[in-house]
Amino acid sequence: MLHIGLIGDYNAKLTAHQAIPQALQMAADALGIMLSFEWVPTLLINNEDRLARFHGLWCVPGSPYDSTDGALLAIHYARMHKVPFLGTCGGFQHALLEYARHHLGMAEAEHAESNPRGRQLLINKLSCALINVSDTIHLVAGSHLAHAYGSKECQEGYQCSYGLNPALQEALFKEQLRIAGVDEHGEVRAVELGEHPFFVATLFQPERAALNGTTPPIVLGFLRACQKRLR
Repeated sequence: MLHIGLIGDYNAKLTAHQAIPQALQMAADALGIMLSFEWVPTLLINNEDRLARFHGLWCVPGSPYDSTDGALLAIHYARMHKVPFLGTCGGFQHALLEYARHHLGMAEAEHAESNPRGRQLLINKLSCALINVSDTIHLVAGSHLAHAYGSKECQEGYQCSYGLNPALQEALFKEQLRIAGVDEHGEVRAVELGEHPFFVATLFQPERAALNGTTPPIVLGFLRACQKRLR
């Protein structure tokens, strides 16, 4: 049985939190596997032992998290220990933050939502908030996303007001992290990590497709990667 850790602070009112259990179960049924999941409050993530029992980690929407440090610790653990990782919306933002701080040495990288006066705002307010809107995402050939969707593009929905600061984009994508998807204007909307079994983060919320009866392709890809840890 797969055990999935959902990194974030559960809120029954959030549409994404309603969708995620359905998305996981639909993907598990499609793959013919047994699955359990656990919501892991960020305040309770104080060391790696709290994360070791999971075959995969999903950093879910719902930021600002109760503990930014807890969320970053979970992402760091997944990145360093090659644990399959999926980050959506706030998970995308914090995956970029963790990588910038702990791999690229950008110690002052900050998220404008939690620290608007930060000296190096890696994640800043979008010029146009993406609230209850959908858009076309152009997928990079050869990426996990492109493989999962089996297409060059996909249509996905958003519920966010913050994204990657374009001024820091060049510094961020100079090593292992790579762009996996962009919107119609070329803005980065998905990333993944090279030399990792599965480390994918999207600003959009693919889990929402489950509420319409569609199994999210990237959740299928995530669980397939988690399966390999059982073997």
